[in-house]
Amino acid sequence: MITKKISIALLLSATFTGSLLPPAITAQSKATSPVAPRREQVEAVVKEAYEKFKGDTSGKNADYIPYLAQVDSKMFGIAIVTTDNQVLTMGDVDYSFSIQSISKVFTLALAMDELGADAVFKKIGSEPTGRAFNSPIAVVDMPSHTGNAFVNAGAIATTSLISGANEDEKWNKILEFYGKAAGDKLKLIDEVYKSEAATNTGNKALSYLLAKYDRIYADPFESVDVYTKQCSVGVNAVQLARMGATLANNGINPATGEQVIKPENIPHILSAMAMAGLYDGSGGWAWKVGLPAKSGVGGGIVAIAPGKGAIAVFAPPLDEAGNSVKAQEVIDYVSEKLNYNLFSPSSVSLK
Repeated sequence: MITKKISIALLLSATFTGSLLPPAITAQSKATSPVAPRREQVEAVVKEAYEKFKGDTSGKNADYIPYLAQVDSKMFGIAIVTTDNQVLTMGDVDYSFSIQSISKVFTLALAMDELGADAVFKKIGSEPTGRAFNSPIAVVDMPSHTGNAFVNAGAIATTSLISGANEDEKWNKILEFYGKAAGDKLKLIDEVYKSEAATNTGNKALSYLLAKYDRIYADPFESVDVYTKQCSVGVNAVQLARMGATLANNGINPATGEQVIKPENIPHILSAMAMAGLYDGSGGWAWKVGLPAKSGVGGGIVAIAPGKGAIAVFAPPLDEAGNSVKAQEVIDYVSEKLNYNLFSPSSVSLK
């Protein structure tokens, strides 16, 4: 199976591999990336970033989910996957960590594929709330929608939109969709799920508050349980980078060639990531880095360079906003050195 071959090759190497795709797919992917930097440039910059930031011990693991507090805080991995399926890895890229809030991006994509962008926008919205990601006040403040799909209330409401005859059918559909984006079979980390399910009273409260305003679209507690499971899916850095590269590649997984996400939905998804992808740090991230990105309290961040590829970084210690400290540093460094910032004309070769 092609995805297994890629994973094995990458985990043994810290350099780019050649494309494993058929010529037609490779040519199509390369045509969408006319200003992507050479792989030698990317390799050099990623090595620089890894060495520069590997000793940073600032931040701390999320501790409100007991399992996450126990994850080795020294782990640090970087993976880049390009739209023509070249891959670079550095560090701890084989460790499967919980995807957490990064899952919100792909459940949003699935909901949009099922219902259409306009319907999801009307029910969920895409405005920064100006409040914490788990704020009940934000729900009360916005009577017509949940703000956006990346705060917890909006994410639970988005999960409630996924069709299915029962909870298991909805959950299996979500997990399968994530796997298609990753180009690999993904699994629930049961210990994470049990740890979160035992401590998710805040999310249950949000679900009932949403029900009060008719802004949840399935059973509240069932929706919270499916949401808790989606946050507990395990990914490694390569799988996460490939999920990001699927977004960068107009919804086509660069490893499998499958159209996973409808291309017309990609700009909407990336715009939401740009506005609300890093919790209360989203504005500063856009100011400094200029890439659509999404973080998770499991220690991962994935950032998208549309038409070029994606970078995923795993490092558990978080800042006060809940974003991985080293992941932010690495992606900021790489974005600046390689002219990835979408708000800079140099990102499209205009000097």
